[in-house]
Amino acid sequence: MKTPETSCDHKRRSFLKLSGLLGLGAASATLLPAESAEAFLFGNKEYKVTKTRLSMGTFVAMTAIHSSRDEAEQAIGLAFEEIDRLSALLSHYESNSAIGALNTSGTLEGPPQEVIELIARSLYYNRETNGAFDITVKPLVDLYKNSFAADTKPTENEISRTLKLVNSAKLKFQGGSLAFADSDMGITLDGIAKGYIVDKASDVLAANGVANHLINAGGDIRTSGLAARGKAWTVAIQDPNKSKEYPDIITMKDGAIATSGNYEIYYDNEKLFHHIINGRTGHSPHLSSSVTVLAPTVMDADAMATSVFVMEPVVGVQFVNNQPECECFVVGSKGDVSQSRGWDTVTNS
Repeated sequence: MKTPETSCDHKRRSFLKLSGLLGLGAASATLLPAESAEAFLFGNKEYKVTKTRLSMGTFVAMTAIHSSRDEAEQAIGLAFEEIDRLSALLSHYESNSAIGALNTSGTLEGPPQEVIELIARSLYYNRETNGAFDITVKPLVDLYKNSFAADTKPTENEISRTLKLVNSAKLKFQGGSLAFADSDMGITLDGIAKGYIVDKASDVLAANGVANHLINAGGDIRTSGLAARGKAWTVAIQDPNKSKEYPDIITMKDGAIATSGNYEIYYDNEKLFHHIINGRTGHSPHLSSSVTVLAPTVMDADAMATSVFVMEPVVGVQFVNNQPECECFVVGSKGDVSQSRGWDTVTNS
């Protein structure tokens, strides 16, 4: 079903068009074809090559600044191949993926190195956030999805029963394998894997001679080097209310940023049940509308954005203040804004 275009839609599209021309990134998903590509020549020796594809459940746009259009396009193609490889490995939606196999059988013999790295980092954030970040919330996600698919809301009794399956301490590394203490458990890496995959795609671009690039995977953004004409990359923070203004527009060189919000995926019109779930309560948190985190890697920014969204804003900001080289920007449920102590210094440098 199509809806009439609003002034907000027009402005958003205008910003995104400007993004494509000038090398901007938007911390949000965009309405684009399943695949698109474009290239611009700046001066005599600098191409800006952009390719956008549907991947990881969102639009992924890669922009490369390079003296050779062909070399930039080749590197972007290789980076998308890496995204496809890792997505197939880490998705919990596919039963034949490594994560799908673990969720199905409760064990995974000889897990791939990428799985080990991600789960180890996930357990680290589970400890650091006192459980705010928990990859074992999959049973609750499934409860939400299945209930609303049947036009019902999950009951408190159903949530309480399902909560017993949520506990990262019950995910064990045993003799080179991964195992659940309860066979009905399950994990989802949705709060960290996309960032990890973006980091790996960035590594591929750099390894193939494209030092200057930006990758935007639905708000998970990695920047490297400089944009066209030697300028810093510009990134707009998505307004959770989709109004005419962006809460903040920042400049970046080498860095990573991720945004989590209740506007992304929700199951009911009131947005009481959305894709971010507090594994300690079984409910979706509602004190924030969006959380944006700057970090050295998109993997860490992704995990911390999810964590801070689950926490109370004040507690979340305090948590980020204690993380080296990290900053955050939080839009509260009533439109109030809070940010880490170094946000303005870092984002406007």
